[in-house]
Amino acid sequence: MTREALTGSRIRERRVMAGQKQADLARQIGISASYLNLIEHNRRRIGGKVLLNIAAALGVEPQALTEGAEAALIATLREAAIDAGLTGPDAARADEFAGRFPGWADVLVGTRRRIAALEQTVEALTDRLAHDPHLAASMHELLTTAAAIRSTASILAETKTLQPEWRDRFHANINEDSRRLSDSAQALVTYLETHPDASETASSPQEEVEVFLANHSFEFETLETTEDTQNQIEVLIDGAQMLQSLAARHIAKGVLQQVARDAARLPIVLLREAVARLGSDPVTLARDLRQPVVRILRRLAALPELGAGLVVCDRSGTVIFRKSVEGFTVPRHGACCPLWPLFSALNHPGSVMATRVSQLGHARAEFDCFAACDTVGVPSYNAAPLVQAVMLLIPTTSGAESAEQMGSTCRICPHEDCAARREPSILSQGV
Repeated sequence: MTREALTGSRIRERRVMAGQKQADLARQIGISASYLNLIEHNRRRIGGKVLLNIAAALGVEPQALTEGAEAALIATLREAAIDAGLTGPDAARADEFAGRFPGWADVLVGTRRRIAALEQTVEALTDRLAHDPHLAASMHELLTTAAAIRSTASILAETKTLQPEWRDRFHANINEDSRRLSDSAQALVTYLETHPDASETASSPQEEVEVFLANHSFEFETLETTEDTQNQIEVLIDGAQMLQSLAARHIAKGVLQQVARDAARLPIVLLREAVARLGSDPVTLARDLRQPVVRILRRLAALPELGAGLVVCDRSGTVIFRKSVEGFTVPRHGACCPLWPLFSALNHPGSVMATRVSQLGHARAEFDCFAACDTVGVPSYNAAPLVQAVMLLIPTTSGAESAEQMGSTCRICPHEDCAARREPSILSQGV
């Protein structure tokens, strides 16, 4: 049944929600109760003045009766049905459900969004607890200081004939270590403390840079159009209050210099023209524009209309740049399944990896993933080249069954039969 054919169902549900009887509504708009009954059971089409009168009587916009739930609501209901394993005729009745029960449809969609948000929170916290170097160093500091206090207190308690000068020295050590323990504990609590604006804060230089780039929507039009890019980069960095540390400013400067170099060699206007002619396939664009694939990948990520994500890592496998995309989580610390295409390109310089991927645990959004690796800097004799791998994620809606399913981390991946699993999942039964 089409969405337009459900107008009667929506009228009935709105009437019931308003507490009106069918006969009263029919009398109010000047039609018979039997005719309104046929309309409400989708046996008579409705339009024109009758529709406007019914909408006015129910206190809603006419579009709410004819169009019903928005396309995003219907799509989310269908995704929820797929995730729940609902098949057959019931899975195809999302439109009817939204039309007949708009309130329950909103509740279901809101609950699903809440679950997705909680999943992302669990992913971030799990990854942070497992791999965050600052957290690991803080815990080591706490344990070391506590062990020192325990050792000193044991000496004081067990040694009855301790000389006064040594006792005073141990007391001073306990006092100093206890202060250090208190300061370390307070710093750790502050670091872990979250608040409503936690997504806007940064706890490391890399995160400061990510907040800076996100605030600019990863777009720097002045670097695309001006010739004095070095001066413009200084202006951007000096005006960025979120770049608090010297390390963050250094990283941001390197990112902006790369953007300026790419813009000079491949103007965004030329790229847009090529995409309009040839599509967004990186290899095709590289051949037509005579550009390295890695530059094409970086420049495609700069097109806001493409909505693509980008990840860059150095030769050690450390992620040095992230542009997130909805539906695909790249953990901040440690290697994981989402980076496998990136690492594959890192191991095969000159090759271009292409695969369709879908991350488990979310709305099963699919992405065309392209990864390539290239050398950076100036080569020198008898020295290994410096390389960087770049991975582009372009959202797609094709629904291909061949998409490679991958989790964000082993700890929260529901893929039980994965041969590469390194630790049990907290989502598995019994863990």
